[in-house]
Amino acid sequence: MLPHARQQYLLRSLELHGSVRSSSIADDLGVSEVTIRRDIAELDRSGQVTKVHGGALALRSSVGRGDAHRTLIGLVVPSDVTHFPEVVRGMEAAAPGLRAQLVLGISHYHADLERSRVDRLLQLGVRGLVIAPTTRDRSEDEVARWVSSLPVPVVVLERHLTGPARMNDHARTDHLHGVALAMEHLVSLGHTSVGLGLFERTPTARWIRTGWEADTRRLGLSPAPLVALPKGDEDPLALRLVLAQLIEQCLASSTRAVLVHTDDHAAILVQVAHEMGLEVPRDLAVVAYDSQYAELADVPLTAVSAPARDLGREALALVMRRVNHVMGGRESDDAGSSTATGADSTPRHVLLLPRLDIRESCGAREQGSAKQPDGH
Repeated sequence: MLPHARQQYLLRSLELHGSVRSSSIADDLGVSEVTIRRDIAELDRSGQVTKVHGGALALRSSVGRGDAHRTLIGLVVPSDVTHFPEVVRGMEAAAPGLRAQLVLGISHYHADLERSRVDRLLQLGVRGLVIAPTTRDRSEDEVARWVSSLPVPVVVLERHLTGPARMNDHARTDHLHGVALAMEHLVSLGHTSVGLGLFERTPTARWIRTGWEADTRRLGLSPAPLVALPKGDEDPLALRLVLAQLIEQCLASSTRAVLVHTDDHAAILVQVAHEMGLEVPRDLAVVAYDSQYAELADVPLTAVSAPARDLGREALALVMRRVNHVMGGRESDDAGSSTATGADSTPRHVLLLPRLDIRESCGAREQGSAKQPDGH
């Protein structure tokens, strides 16, 4: 297909939908995503579209009548792999019913890039934002002040911010609950101690560690190793050496079960255990925290799975509720009334519960999703 024909298809799609993803257009036309990104860049330079991460947005003057009622919502997440793409898909599924139009930005865990992405979305005229802010290289107080200073309603995604940001809506996974599911399941299988391999460079890590320490005490378990894990793709050999140390420490302390964050780390741990002459789960039961690829491991991994798509739907509903409240208040002010007609302004902090998908790596006979823990 000639470039002109591809670009006309892009413009028609934008007129119909208001925004497009380069991957979807590439699939439609049977060309590479790189080709579509080049077409979008050319249309952006000529002033016909606005290029955004992962696709394009129709200019305000060119958005079709069918999208005139949609509210523009910005979404900024730190990564386009593992957990967050599923969150985005949940938001995309909910967007038509909530009359929302999404624009995505990726921060790659860089605070400066995150700020520039947000500034760009505000320039595009978004009415609200859903942000999973990066806390790397800056304090939580600094993040909270920045989030609270933004001029549109903000929902904080997968983070727990204090201070002035407590007045923002929050939507996140209850990781303490997820750890409790894993720990109680292993205890039900007869384990009296559970080690922890923790990828500490993520915001999730502190919740996993807190839950593991609390549940070790609550369940009366014996002390077990805690080992910090490196990322892995930066130095695969270093990761394998650290995982071997974790296994050796578990064996030395008579610990025969381990919780490993993430599922990528857990899958490699299973390989390392086999290289050491051990069998999973006979010699070491393994539960992964995260479940993107857990089922594809050498030994399918029992794993704590976050409700990512539900989280996306919930976050979008929260921000639309807040935007409708703000817009309702403005309409009332224009009419000379001081009472907002939109939803109430009470902040919501929503916790969604993960589940435990039971597979072969823990040694359980039955497969499925674990029940909720008692009293947690």
